Amino acid sequence: MRALLPILPDTLDAVVNLADDHQIAGLTPDSRAVEADFLFAALPGVNAHGITFIGKALQQGASVVLTDAEGFARAAQDNLHSRCGWLVSDDPRAVLAHIAAGFFGVQPETVVAVTGTNGKTSVATFTRQLWRAMGLAGVNFGTAGVEGQVNAPLSHTTPEPVELHRLLASLAEQGVTHAAMEASSHGLAQRRLDGVTLAAAGFTHLTRDHLDYHETPEAYEAAKALLFNRVLTMGAPAVVNIDTEVGCRMADVARGAGHPVFSVGQSEGADLRILSVRYATTGQRVTFRHEDREYGAELSLIGAFQVENAMLAAGLAVAAGAEPTRVFAALPQLSPVSGRMELAAQRRRGGEIYVDYSHTPDSIETALTAIRPHVSGKLIAIVGAGGDRDKGKRPLMGKAAREGADAVIVTDDNPRSEDPATIRAEVLAGAPDAQEIGDRAEAIRAGASMLGKGDVLLICGKGHETGQMIVGTLHPFDDRIEARKAVEALDGEPGDVEVAQ
Repeated sequence: MRALLPILPDTLDAVVNLADDHQIAGLTPDSRAVEADFLFAALPGVNAHGITFIGKALQQGASVVLTDAEGFARAAQDNLHSRCGWLVSDDPRAVLAHIAAGFFGVQPETVVAVTGTNGKTSVATFTRQLWRAMGLAGVNFGTAGVEGQVNAPLSHTTPEPVELHRLLASLAEQGVTHAAMEASSHGLAQRRLDGVTLAAAGFTHLTRDHLDYHETPEAYEAAKALLFNRVLTMGAPAVVNIDTEVGCRMADVARGAGHPVFSVGQSEGADLRILSVRYATTGQRVTFRHEDREYGAELSLIGAFQVENAMLAAGLAVAAGAEPTRVFAALPQLSPVSGRMELAAQRRRGGEIYVDYSHTPDSIETALTAIRPHVSGKLIAIVGAGGDRDKGKRPLMGKAAREGADAVIVTDDNPRSEDPATIRAEVLAGAPDAQEIGDRAEAIRAGASMLGKGDVLLICGKGHETGQMIVGTLHPFDDRIEARKAVEALDGEPGDVEVAQ
């Protein structure tokens, strides 16, 4: 049990029927999870208002309800005001996040967050790997769940606030001192990160994505900016890749909100400036400058964009308090992130198969451009688009693949509730000369069969995912395992590369 009033934010519009010593045993926005003496958050939703479920919440023992003016008015119609305490706010999601922060009370001593269209998982993972190399107990969490000192699945890239603050408290109790989290645009817009104390926050870059939710590019950018003008702890540094116009705008947003900016990139004047990149078959060497001193590091990473992600991770570690020379000395210990430009299999006669989570036009272009310097033969791309998502990007994805690869195979990704053939046709509109193979496993086998010495097959879209969603059913499917199976079928022996699990 915890006293409620001391952890209430000062943004409430009304507090009704609550004694000064009222205590709660827990909190939840899910009426099915309510227990005795819980706070039930009846939040406005897309399909229904949470107040619809107030009867079930009270029946199961809710002693306090948090809602908005609409929810409070609807409860009054049913004469429910006297049955419990009420918290009323025009922004109940924000109030819930701050109550959750106060209820759970603790978090790892150093928490950083990173946002951007692509690169969040890599930057968060690399930051955790750098901390680990320095002997610090760290985790990263987001798209791939919790990884590092503690490992656990997550329901969302950025968990709902009650889940998030419960997780942070649990990590602290398990001895985790450092945590790097991904901040999705949905999570930021829905105030899931509010109440988290951040030592620093990072920004990669921004391209078209999630317009089914945010509707316009401007709204999408504004959602990302919330990390710096609302969530980031006052005075904490923002670490920003300034090689794009959006990055420069984000740096201005951060400065306008009172945050010092630690800039990263190839641009002149960057605090951590990338000077050169030299490519090798399985990695690259980067030289960079920080505070008038030049450094070099051998990275076992493929693609120039991974250099940018590694440098942004280094910037986050430094901005959050780590000693710069120790951070830079740890860079060669970075290892590829699962499903991000990950080597999945190799043909006996030559040719590598990589898997990457590139699922937007820009990320496909970036991935193909990044891997091209490592290819001495032909570059083959497999691409598909997910169902029930932004349809406008589908032909652009096909176009990006056609322009970046020597050969393209269009296949199914996660069709979800849509007709797979319709999705493929929309992708093919941007790559009319591509080969169409609906079955994803068959497409991977076809791509693998085209490989010879010096060739590379890049399987775009699903990355680390281990399932394929078709008409509401999640079927087991892992691009990396399918690549290995394809090589075994073609060569009669394993493809030399262990598939990450």
